[in-house]
Amino acid sequence: MTRVGMKRILAWALVILVVIVLANLIFGWLGRRGPVQHVNATAEQFEHGRYLTDVADCAACHTNPGGAPFAGGYPLATPFGTIHGTNITPDPDHGIGRYTSDEFFHALTRGEARDGHQLYPAMPYASYRTMTRADSDAIYAYLMNLPAVAQPNAKNDVHFPANIRTALHGWNMLFAAREIPAASAGTSAQWTRGRYLVDILGHCGECHTPRGALGQMKLDRTMSGNNDLGRYAAPDITPAGLAARGWDAKMLREYLSTGQSKRAVASDEMLTVVGLSTSRLSDEDLTAMTTYLLGDKAPAPKAIAMDARVAEGPAQRSYFNLCAGCHGNDGQGVPNVAVSLRENSSVRDADPHNLIVAILDGLPVHDFPGIARMQDMPGFADDLDDAQVAALSTWLRQRFGGQSEAVSEEAVRDLRGARTKH
Repeated sequence: MTRVGMKRILAWALVILVVIVLANLIFGWLGRRGPVQHVNATAEQFEHGRYLTDVADCAACHTNPGGAPFAGGYPLATPFGTIHGTNITPDPDHGIGRYTSDEFFHALTRGEARDGHQLYPAMPYASYRTMTRADSDAIYAYLMNLPAVAQPNAKNDVHFPANIRTALHGWNMLFAAREIPAASAGTSAQWTRGRYLVDILGHCGECHTPRGALGQMKLDRTMSGNNDLGRYAAPDITPAGLAARGWDAKMLREYLSTGQSKRAVASDEMLTVVGLSTSRLSDEDLTAMTTYLLGDKAPAPKAIAMDARVAEGPAQRSYFNLCAGCHGNDGQGVPNVAVSLRENSSVRDADPHNLIVAILDGLPVHDFPGIARMQDMPGFADDLDDAQVAALSTWLRQRFGGQSEAVSEEAVRDLRGARTKH
């Protein structure tokens, strides 16, 4: 072949390549544009969709504090970088205004946007995978009848190579299609409904199940707790884990409904979940959730012996100097001021992670559903060194939580060092 012939072939190849690229861009643009969708919903359908949107806790990630409802922008910190919740109002350019109900269901359950790009699994499509079509359509009808907000989506800050969305095809093949095993045992109608609410719509395992190196849920340890997603750990909420910390169905249901119970008050991400989701659920669905979490045959809450004979010393003096003014001389707490530490879930937890973080960082003001409120708690990271925090944590766990194992200075040091990352 002559040099001129080769040049002609290369020229035609380049032209064909350009045509293919332009065609993809044009069709992709047309696909992204598409017709604006309009959805009619009766008042009853709208309310049903609103309820399911609350159950699915959509507002938590798709509403930025102080921003327009469902207009996106909420930053979600992950080990792979920061991902922002997207605009899911009916805006046609920045939201879901051009999505059909089929495309919306596909995005929810398969993690693929209508233009074909892969969604990050921070959107819990791995849990939503078996959501019913009827529930998806109801959520879609509700969202499509909200006010459209023309707010552009915030740019994600995801590190290489996780920012290569094409690689998510492989992630989905490996992890997204797996069945979520039941966290408890049961066969009753309440248990079955509760499993759907907890595992699918509520996607509780996305936070409470430990994660692997690629960000996948470790389904062989479903609901057994996760220390890696935020500053606070999501505790073990298997039946055994709940019973070990003294939870029964009544206390658990009260906690999900109000954010408060004898065992704990909701804090951090869980306070958001209670405020935007579980506090809005029906009595029947709350009962179903607690039935599933504990199982049809709920284990008896573990009894503990609080040790009033814990030796006097520096740790006890730290408690009386820094804590007793709010929590009481005997850890009894004060309503709307400070939680009771006696048999408190975090004090009873075999993992001292959350207790250490609370001592180091303190807690903000808690606004619970309704008018209930709890004052802020100062952090003591600047007042106590690692050894003192470890000693105070150990004393609290032994005195009020029935935990004999000492908290290590290393555990405190690691969590103190992690403060700057959150």
